[in-house]
Amino acid sequence: MVNLLIGPLLRHVGEHDATIWVELDGPARVEVRAGSASGSDSTFQVAGHHYAIVVLDGLESGSTTAYEVLVGGTRVWPQEDRAFPPSRIRTIDRERPLRLLFGSCREPGRPGHHRGLDPDVLEAWAKRMATQPDEEWPDALLLVGDQLYADDTSPDVQAFMAGRRDLKVPPGKEVADFEDYTRLYLESWTEPSIRWILSTLPSSMIFDDHDVRDDWNTSDAWRRDMQATTWWEERVIGALMSYWIYQHLGNLSPKLLAENDTYRAVRAAPDGETVLRRFARHADAEADGAKGTMWSYRRELGPIRLVVIDSRCGRILADGHRSMISDPEFDWIEAQVEDGAYDHLVVVTSLPWLLPRALHEVESWDEALTRPKSPRPVRAFGEWLRRTADLEHWAAFRASFDRLARLFGRIGRGEHGATPPATICVLSGDVHHAYVAEATYPERTASRVFQITCSPIHNTIPRAMKVVFRFGWSRSAGILMKGISRLSGVPSLPVHWHHPTGPHFGNVLTQLTFDGRSATLILERATRPSDHEPEDDRDRPLLMALAQQDLTGPRSR
Repeated sequence: MVNLLIGPLLRHVGEHDATIWVELDGPARVEVRAGSASGSDSTFQVAGHHYAIVVLDGLESGSTTAYEVLVGGTRVWPQEDRAFPPSRIRTIDRERPLRLLFGSCREPGRPGHHRGLDPDVLEAWAKRMATQPDEEWPDALLLVGDQLYADDTSPDVQAFMAGRRDLKVPPGKEVADFEDYTRLYLESWTEPSIRWILSTLPSSMIFDDHDVRDDWNTSDAWRRDMQATTWWEERVIGALMSYWIYQHLGNLSPKLLAENDTYRAVRAAPDGETVLRRFARHADAEADGAKGTMWSYRRELGPIRLVVIDSRCGRILADGHRSMISDPEFDWIEAQVEDGAYDHLVVVTSLPWLLPRALHEVESWDEALTRPKSPRPVRAFGEWLRRTADLEHWAAFRASFDRLARLFGRIGRGEHGATPPATICVLSGDVHHAYVAEATYPERTASRVFQITCSPIHNTIPRAMKVVFRFGWSRSAGILMKGISRLSGVPSLPVHWHHPTGPHFGNVLTQLTFDGRSATLILERATRPSDHEPEDDRDRPLLMALAQQDLTGPRSR
């Protein structure tokens, strides 16, 4: 009998359709039944692993329907000994409020590894949802980077890798190839509460550096250092192959999935490994030249326009050029947000667009130090500082930062020929703390423009970095670094910002609620129950509100 290894993951959900992703331990026909709607497909194979993504159509708008998964005619989901309610598909309803849950940076629960972490906030959310009526659930889950930590593996994964290779040989205890990556996903997505929430909340994902390696594509010099090693090529090929299978396919609508040339080629091959290896090698090499592969994507969530930007693999770095994304991809992004009216624009980029002000100036200053015309010792210092302090956000790609700022300004003023959206919300993670920043333009926008940063889901941050982030928001630090940046030739900023709330620390998720042209958020942290809780509840993490904000209320300063 063929068994279910990972999943089901509920990925795309529209008004009438949905996709469900699974990994099995052998080839089979997979069927999904949801009320009167059903869909089926055969698995495809990559490097001996078996996957399927099943499309359901004909669902009723605004409906909630339990579903089951059958493999070879035998039901494999829901499981008989389930501790959670049946998985359900809740289709989009344009008339009801829409709730988005988002966060980033999640290490799985690992006994004996990183002890002392606060509870996993995604696990806490799953356990809350299990006790709620489904009309109170979020409509979508956005995982905005670092779904995996390929450079910080658990003892269990290390034991698996040690059975395949010598861990004393580089890359040592880090992930080496596609097979190692499959083990990371198995560890990350099969804990019962995580498995259930991924089966019942539609998810959209984008990678960040730790999905591949810390500082991935921070600079051309970094890429050349990695390419000089004996192990990097296999690592990055495995990373992009596995990302395409486990994360990217589910980001696509049924229409885009059917039109995807790589997906068709993989399905047509007896084993799609050769096809995907070629694809991954080309996708990685494009940072050294012209872009062709695009991981960014767009989704429609009722009156919400969601645009997810790849701010890692899409970078252009060679020959003295630094751009967060290529010009053709930026043209595509502009086209996605300038083609019509919507009530709210939600832009996801794993790296914050707006940082604490002083840190923003530091990153732009550091980029100025590494310009080709700078003296070699200055460039070397700038590169060292960039890698040591992780100076790699939008501020460190100043031309790209400015172009994105100009785009939001045009949309916010209605220059795209449509009514300006009520809000433009940029959702990011990466920096292991949470905050809300509101941007203001010299030429006032009708739209409210926010940076909302939320991380980690399950990780930690050194005490010293908490001090740095608090200091980064201080007015005096901002003024000091502004002066240094201007003396170094960094131009004035096209936009300014303040932070109504934050920084907040801990394992956090943010829920945004969009109701017509109003928008609110609540940021919650997972905490451990006290000894005063009933005994049955002492192993159930609690959710504590850290901040609530009306994003369309009176403007604050």
